[in-house]
Amino acid sequence: MKFSKSRNTTRWIIIFASFLIISLILWNTYTFFQIFKNEERLKMEVLAESLKTINRADLETDDIELPRQIISNNKTIPVIVTTRDGKIINTANLDEAISENPLKIKEFLSKLKTENNPIIIQLSGEFQYLYYGNSTLLKKLKYYPIALLLIIVLFTGLVYNFYRSTKMATQNKLWAGMAKETAHQIGTPLSSLIGWVEFLKAENIDETITIEIERDIERLKTITDRFSKIGSEPKLENRDVVQETQESYNYLQSRFSKQVEFSFKAPNKPITVLMNPTLHGWTIENLVKNAIDAMKGRGNLAVSIEEDGEFVKIKVSDTGYGIPKKQFKSVFEPGFTTKKRGWGLGLSLTKRIVEEYHKGNIKVLHSEIGKGTTMQVSFKKSKLI
Repeated sequence: MKFSKSRNTTRWIIIFASFLIISLILWNTYTFFQIFKNEERLKMEVLAESLKTINRADLETDDIELPRQIISNNKTIPVIVTTRDGKIINTANLDEAISENPLKIKEFLSKLKTENNPIIIQLSGEFQYLYYGNSTLLKKLKYYPIALLLIIVLFTGLVYNFYRSTKMATQNKLWAGMAKETAHQIGTPLSSLIGWVEFLKAENIDETITIEIERDIERLKTITDRFSKIGSEPKLENRDVVQETQESYNYLQSRFSKQVEFSFKAPNKPITVLMNPTLHGWTIENLVKNAIDAMKGRGNLAVSIEEDGEFVKIKVSDTGYGIPKKQFKSVFEPGFTTKKRGWGLGLSLTKRIVEEYHKGNIKVLHSEIGKGTTMQVSFKKSKLI
């Protein structure tokens, strides 16, 4: 417990530190952006003064070399100078496609007006307005935080996927280990029971007793086989899903209370699916048992099979207490259960069998509180060669 708390504390410290570092980087980027923006504003103010000096100067007597150099040195910031009524009188650093097209230059002027406030050039008797845009460097710096955030998101996604994959791999090892150990533990008393049955037969015990015991032993063998297959990659075969489902259904129907009214509906023909019969039987058993538990051992339970194009769908419906819509996905998570006694592993095992081993799909098709639930398993039909 102490180790778990320490690990959670460390995790929150790392998360907080990461957010703090990101915030500092973004704040510094914003600060640099404002500094460069102010510097470009000062450059444009100097350029405006140079234009004013040239306009006022006597070209024959006044030295205007410095103002000209200031204007010519601006090679990165786009500039448009207009009169008070909006007539364009001067431009600089515009693309030819813009400067040679009157419509585009007006559109570009509108864009410059949104980027920066104009600098007013006051001349004798008139005013001119200098509009300027952001330099290439400033534009790159403007989008740098977005690029940084995208990198952080991608990195976070990569870390999350790595963590999730590692967690799933650990869970898979745990599943396999538990399954193999369970199969091993059941195997020892099962061998002993087989021996005892042979002994009872030799003692001429009532045959009906030994037949029932043998049936239970066969059942234990099936359970052992299931767990051994969960612990390793199961072998898939082309089987008739209608027959395999009906066999599991018939077995379960004979062993539950008569207070549960069973019904089975399926096409009157074989439908071939690539499956493991043992694990498929476990799937049907888990769904039926969950349905009966939801009805508290009393109600109507319907199993139906239907074709849908390339897929075959098995539906198990009950008249139990239902599942809230927000829990439709949660019911398949390991440990989730609404029972007072239970590990919450039945449906998670079923999902593993259906989706990982048989490449199918399982979901809560429909549920209404107080009226019942329909679970659906879908498989792709196989084509026999």
